Amino acid sequence: MSQDVLSDQQRYLAQLLEAIQRCAWFLQQSRNKVAWPIDGGWLADHKKDVELFETLAALNERFAKLQDSLASAMRHSALLAGESTESFLKVLALFERQGVIDATSDWQRCRAIRNIAAHDYSTHYAQIAEHFNLLNELTDILLHTSKNLVAWCADQLQIHPASQDFSTEFDSIFL
Repeated sequence: MSQDVLSDQQRYLAQLLEAIQRCAWFLQQSRNKVAWPIDGGWLADHKKDVELFETLAALNERFAKLQDSLASAMRHSALLAGESTESFLKVLALFERQGVIDATSDWQRCRAIRNIAAHDYSTHYAQIAEHFNLLNELTDILLHTSKNLVAWCADQLQIHPASQDFSTEFDSIFL
Protein backbone atom coordinates (compact mmCIF):
# COMPACT_ATOMS: atom_id res chain seq x y z
CA MET A 1 0.00 0.00 0.00
CA SER A 2 1.30 3.42 -0.88
CA GLN A 3 1.51 6.45 1.35
CA ASP A 4 -1.58 7.93 -0.27
CA VAL A 5 -4.31 5.69 1.12
CA LEU A 6 -7.07 7.78 -0.47
CA SER A 7 -5.58 7.37 -3.95
CA ASP A 8 -5.28 3.64 -3.35
CA GLN A 9 -8.94 3.45 -2.34
CA GLN A 10 -10.03 5.50 -5.35
CA ARG A 11 -8.02 3.23 -7.65
CA TYR A 12 -9.63 0.19 -6.06
CA LEU A 13 -13.12 1.60 -6.70
CA ALA A 14 -12.13 2.33 -10.31
CA GLN A 15 -11.12 -1.32 -10.68
CA LEU A 16 -14.44 -2.43 -9.20
CA LEU A 17 -16.29 -0.20 -11.68
CA GLU A 18 -14.38 -1.77 -14.55
CA ALA A 19 -15.24 -5.22 -13.19
CA ILE A 20 -18.93 -4.21 -13.08
CA GLN A 21 -18.83 -3.15 -16.72
CA ARG A 22 -17.18 -6.42 -17.70
CA CYS A 23 -19.58 -8.57 -15.62
CA ALA A 24 -22.63 -6.73 -16.96
CA TRP A 25 -21.53 -7.12 -20.56
CA PHE A 26 -20.76 -10.83 -20.24
CA LEU A 27 -24.06 -11.42 -18.42
CA GLN A 28 -25.93 -9.67 -21.22
CA GLN A 29 -24.05 -11.68 -23.86
CA SER A 30 -25.04 -14.96 -22.19
CA ARG A 31 -28.59 -13.70 -21.82
CA ASN A 32 -28.76 -12.92 -25.54
CA LYS A 33 -28.07 -16.57 -26.40
CA VAL A 34 -31.43 -17.68 -25.01
CA ALA A 35 -34.90 -17.11 -26.52
CA TRP A 36 -36.90 -15.83 -23.53
CA PRO A 37 -39.08 -16.89 -21.87
CA ILE A 38 -38.16 -20.53 -21.68
CA ASP A 39 -40.73 -23.26 -21.11
CA GLY A 40 -40.32 -26.33 -18.91
CA GLY A 41 -41.37 -28.70 -21.70
CA TRP A 42 -38.95 -27.11 -24.13
CA LEU A 43 -36.19 -27.29 -21.55
CA ALA A 44 -36.93 -30.98 -20.93
CA ASP A 45 -36.75 -31.60 -24.69
CA HIS A 46 -33.28 -29.97 -24.68
CA LYS A 47 -32.01 -31.55 -21.45
CA LYS A 48 -28.91 -32.92 -23.19
CA ASP A 49 -28.05 -29.67 -24.98
CA VAL A 50 -24.64 -28.98 -23.49
CA GLU A 51 -24.33 -25.51 -25.03
CA LEU A 52 -27.73 -24.47 -23.64
CA PHE A 53 -26.99 -25.71 -20.14
CA GLU A 54 -23.50 -24.16 -20.19
CA THR A 55 -25.16 -20.86 -21.11
CA LEU A 56 -27.70 -21.24 -18.29
CA ALA A 57 -24.90 -22.07 -15.84
CA ALA A 58 -23.02 -18.99 -17.04
CA LEU A 59 -26.15 -16.89 -16.43
CA ASN A 60 -26.31 -18.11 -12.82
CA GLU A 61 -22.63 -17.45 -12.25
CA ARG A 62 -22.52 -14.08 -13.98
CA PHE A 63 -25.66 -12.86 -12.23
CA ALA A 64 -24.09 -13.71 -8.85
CA LYS A 65 -20.73 -12.21 -9.80
CA LEU A 66 -22.33 -8.97 -10.97
CA GLN A 67 -24.36 -8.65 -7.78
CA ASP A 68 -21.27 -9.32 -5.66
CA SER A 69 -19.25 -6.76 -7.63
CA LEU A 70 -22.02 -4.20 -7.26
CA ALA A 71 -22.23 -4.81 -3.51
CA SER A 72 -18.48 -4.32 -3.10
CA ALA A 73 -18.50 -1.16 -5.20
CA MET A 74 -21.52 0.28 -3.40
CA ARG A 75 -19.97 -0.31 0.00
CA HIS A 76 -16.64 1.11 -1.14
CA SER A 77 -18.14 4.17 -2.83
CA ALA A 78 -20.29 4.87 0.24
CA LEU A 79 -17.13 4.74 2.35
CA LEU A 80 -15.36 7.18 0.00
CA ALA A 81 -18.42 9.45 0.12
CA GLY A 82 -18.18 9.54 3.92
CA GLU A 83 -21.41 7.59 4.43
CA SER A 84 -22.12 4.87 6.96
CA THR A 85 -21.12 1.38 5.85
CA GLU A 86 -21.65 -0.40 9.17
CA SER A 87 -24.43 -2.50 7.64
CA PHE A 88 -25.17 -3.26 4.03
CA LEU A 89 -28.82 -2.31 4.59
CA LYS A 90 -27.64 1.24 5.32
CA VAL A 91 -25.59 1.17 2.11
CA LEU A 92 -28.65 0.00 0.18
CA ALA A 93 -30.79 2.71 1.80
CA LEU A 94 -28.23 5.34 0.76
CA PHE A 95 -28.25 4.17 -2.85
CA GLU A 96 -32.02 3.95 -2.90
CA ARG A 97 -32.18 7.60 -1.77
CA GLN A 98 -29.59 8.49 -4.43
CA GLY A 99 -31.60 6.72 -7.17
CA VAL A 100 -28.90 4.14 -7.90
CA ILE A 101 -31.30 1.34 -6.98
CA ASP A 102 -35.06 1.62 -7.31
CA ALA A 103 -35.85 -0.29 -4.12
CA THR A 104 -33.99 -2.25 -1.48
CA SER A 105 -36.59 -4.98 -1.91
CA ASP A 106 -35.50 -5.40 -5.56
CA TRP A 107 -31.94 -5.98 -4.41
CA GLN A 108 -33.15 -8.51 -1.87
CA ARG A 109 -35.20 -10.34 -4.55
CA CYS A 110 -32.04 -10.62 -6.67
CA ARG A 111 -30.16 -11.96 -3.67
CA ALA A 112 -32.87 -14.51 -2.91
CA ILE A 113 -33.02 -15.90 -6.46
CA ARG A 114 -29.27 -16.35 -6.63
CA ASN A 115 -29.22 -18.07 -3.24
CA ILE A 116 -31.92 -20.48 -4.39
CA ALA A 117 -29.87 -21.29 -7.48
CA ALA A 118 -26.83 -22.02 -5.35
CA HIS A 119 -28.68 -24.61 -3.26
CA ASP A 120 -31.43 -26.02 -5.49
CA TYR A 121 -30.60 -29.10 -7.51
CA SER A 122 -34.03 -29.72 -9.03
CA THR A 123 -34.56 -31.88 -12.07
CA HIS A 124 -38.12 -30.61 -12.48
CA TYR A 125 -37.81 -28.73 -15.76
CA ALA A 126 -40.80 -26.45 -15.18
CA GLN A 127 -39.17 -25.22 -11.94
CA ILE A 128 -35.81 -24.83 -13.65
CA ALA A 129 -37.45 -22.81 -16.44
CA GLU A 130 -39.27 -20.67 -13.87
CA HIS A 131 -35.96 -19.98 -12.09
CA PHE A 132 -34.21 -18.89 -15.26
CA ASN A 133 -37.14 -16.76 -16.43
CA LEU A 134 -37.07 -14.95 -13.09
CA LEU A 135 -33.29 -14.61 -13.28
CA ASN A 136 -33.69 -13.10 -16.74
CA GLU A 137 -36.29 -10.64 -15.43
CA LEU A 138 -34.17 -9.65 -12.42
CA THR A 139 -31.09 -9.17 -14.59
CA ASP A 140 -32.64 -5.89 -15.74
CA ILE A 141 -32.48 -4.67 -12.13
CA LEU A 142 -28.77 -5.46 -11.84
CA LEU A 143 -27.97 -3.92 -15.23
CA HIS A 144 -29.91 -0.77 -14.35
CA THR A 145 -28.09 -0.60 -11.01
CA SER A 146 -24.75 -1.04 -12.78
CA LYS A 147 -25.42 1.85 -15.11
CA ASN A 148 -26.61 4.08 -12.28
CA LEU A 149 -23.70 3.23 -9.98
CA VAL A 150 -21.07 3.91 -12.64
CA ALA A 151 -22.75 7.26 -13.35
CA TRP A 152 -23.11 8.08 -9.63
CA CYS A 153 -19.42 7.41 -8.98
CA ALA A 154 -18.44 9.63 -11.91
CA ASP A 155 -20.77 12.42 -10.80
CA GLN A 156 -20.35 12.29 -7.02
CA LEU A 157 -16.80 11.01 -6.62
CA GLN A 158 -15.23 11.78 -10.03
CA ILE A 159 -14.16 8.14 -10.20
CA HIS A 160 -14.45 6.28 -13.49
CA PRO A 161 -13.71 2.68 -14.48
CA ALA A 162 -9.98 1.96 -14.34
CA SER A 163 -9.85 1.42 -18.09
CA GLN A 164 -12.19 1.92 -21.01
CA ASP A 165 -11.77 -1.70 -22.12
CA PHE A 166 -15.46 -2.51 -21.62
CA SER A 167 -17.03 0.96 -21.68
CA THR A 168 -18.31 0.77 -25.27
CA GLU A 169 -19.69 -2.74 -24.74
CA PHE A 170 -21.24 -1.71 -21.42
CA ASP A 171 -22.87 1.35 -22.93
CA SER A 172 -24.24 -0.77 -25.81
CA ILE A 173 -26.34 -2.76 -23.34
CA PHE A 174 -28.50 0.32 -22.77
CA LEU A 175 -29.04 1.41 -26.38
